Amino acid sequence: MYLIAAEQQSSAATTGMIVGALVALVLLVVSIAAMWKVFTKAGQPGWAAIIPFYNYYVLVRIAGRPGWWFLLALIPIVNVVISLVVAIDLARSYGRSEVFGVVGLWLFSVIGFLILGFGSSRYQGPAAARA
Repeated sequence: MYLIAAEQQSSAATTGMIVGALVALVLLVVSIAAMWKVFTKAGQPGWAAIIPFYNYYVLVRIAGRPGWWFLLALIPIVNVVISLVVAIDLARSYGRSEVFGVVGLWLFSVIGFLILGFGSSRYQGPAAARA
């Protein structure tokens, strides 16, 4: 009796892990596609979206911040502030508001990048450089 219950729990756990892995894979593919499109709209190579760390360097440059800001994103606690500023500057670079930068790109980044990449937003040049 206990053996059957343990087998059912094991089967349910395995099914849950498979479903979770598939959802994560779909989110990864969607995120890469959205970031790829954001990069190409800004005149950057789309393939940069699939290179870890380099993709954030490219985002920092698209937002108009100096490349060394990427290094600040590696420092704990400082990285939260840097990512928020870059998200706001990125939103402004595409003609969006600061609220979109905070909510759309910082808090719900997959949705925000989908809106920037596949929506009607156009890259208007680095926002931080214009300020």
